[in-house]
Amino acid sequence: MYKRILVPVDGSATAAAGLREALKLAKEQGSQVRIVHVVDEFLMVSPSVYGAVYDRFTEEMREAGKHVLSAAQDVAREAGVAAEALLIVGLGNPAGKRVLEAAKQFEADLIVCGTHGRRGLRRIVLGSDAEYMVRHSPVPILLVRYDDREEGSRE
Repeated sequence: MYKRILVPVDGSATAAAGLREALKLAKEQGSQVRIVHVVDEFLMVSPSVYGAVYDRFTEEMREAGKHVLSAAQDVAREAGVAAEALLIVGLGNPAGKRVLEAAKQFEADLIVCGTHGRRGLRRIVLGSDAEYMVRHSPVPILLVRYDDREEGSRE
């Protein structure tokens, strides 16, 4: 039985699939749920080069993260599961590492996440966060694969 489930979300459909699966487990087992979103403020150039633009950009990233967490909490409420949310603001560490740190702090005994989240340059440069977590996690990880073909079949 899993008593404490950590769920990283990033606003992607894949992360939403992971959240839905975590909520099913939590409801069945009476688990506590913590939903986390990582904002990485790392930029390749010093913040002093960007000045006010950097500050505005990072604040927009934080606000977007708060929105992602709020939407995830709404999904949890609709599923009948109380879930707390945590915005993690980091500087230069992989999101997967931050998630594992959050799992340790929460004393999670399970992490549920999508197999991949956002794609593109971020994935090429930093690699897969899910893969990082699988390789380094001290607790079990349930990876949920999202298949966009399922979306069309539900309508």
